[in-house]
Amino acid sequence: MAVSMSFISPILTSLIIFFVIWVGAASASKPHTISFRSPNLYPEGVTWDPIDQHFIVGSLRQRTIYSVSDAGVVDTLISDLSLPENVTFLGLTVDNHHRRLLAVIQAMEPLPPYSALAAYDLRSRERLFLAPLHGDAELDSSLSRQIANDVTVDFSGNAYVTNAAANFIWKVNAKGEASIFSRSPVFTEYPVNRSSPYSFCGLNGIIYNSHGYLLVVQSNTGKMFKVDAEDGRARLVLLPRDLPWADGIAVRKDGTVVVVSQSKAWFLKSDDGWAQGAIFDETALEPEWFPTSVTVGGGERVYVIYGHLEEGVFGRGEREVFSIEEVTSERESGEEKIWVYVLVGLGLAYFLFWRFQMKQLIKNMDKKTN
Repeated sequence: MAVSMSFISPILTSLIIFFVIWVGAASASKPHTISFRSPNLYPEGVTWDPIDQHFIVGSLRQRTIYSVSDAGVVDTLISDLSLPENVTFLGLTVDNHHRRLLAVIQAMEPLPPYSALAAYDLRSRERLFLAPLHGDAELDSSLSRQIANDVTVDFSGNAYVTNAAANFIWKVNAKGEASIFSRSPVFTEYPVNRSSPYSFCGLNGIIYNSHGYLLVVQSNTGKMFKVDAEDGRARLVLLPRDLPWADGIAVRKDGTVVVVSQSKAWFLKSDDGWAQGAIFDETALEPEWFPTSVTVGGGERVYVIYGHLEEGVFGRGEREVFSIEEVTSERESGEEKIWVYVLVGLGLAYFLFWRFQMKQLIKNMDKKTN
């Protein structure tokens, strides 16, 4: 019996040491980065398909939407050559309940004005509808063009699209019928520095919350608004500080909202249904790579698209390689590490207690045998 114990103990000790080393290595792992190749793609939008388990990205002038695997394999998902030449796919979202992809289409200057929302069947990959998006001829007469930007969808299949130029939200129902849904005066209450780059860009990233409201960020003021999904009434979300040049927005299942700008990602939470929110962490991004959109991928991991969009818009050469990169919160990672080491400590304490008990048992058995 004593020989057996002396044989088992080193094995268990080795296993414990191996487990501690493995946990430490895992907790120190780098964020997941996916590099992919597609000549002059310059994608602005990214979303995640939870069924097919791949990312979906748009294109600047190709009238094509692509899927990108975790390994960086790029495949054509949608090619819609019936659209006007050189239009851009901006915001993207997967309507998983109806297996549709919703895509915002926008013509950038100097192209003629064109804004629309397209819906594509993810099984047949055929277009279900193309909904033109128009402004109000009287209220928007001073604008040279509307700017359809980002899109989200509710469980009934209604899509909500932000207008970055006129600061309102369109609603497009499941049949493809579009209307102006929310033109709240709160969207234009806050001052804008018109000398800043991209000062024309107002309402931008948008998400739907299952409790019946939308959260939308405004780039040129750094504000966040909560919008009732029934009647379009909006109010400011009180935050400890503004989110300058906020662009994309995404939400995890645990309620954490992530907002990205060209230079950082903010992690936010709220315990009162977004009457107010707290910024509990922020992470620096690579501004030269021009991040624009954020999505929640597999395992509730958060990813940004580095599409180098500004480089493509202004024609600064050509590019083939782009990337989708995981964004993490140092605060959350630190808390996870603490819990991991607590569990390892408890496991080690249990092992030492078990080892002591086994020794006592063997001693007692040896006494009885003698």
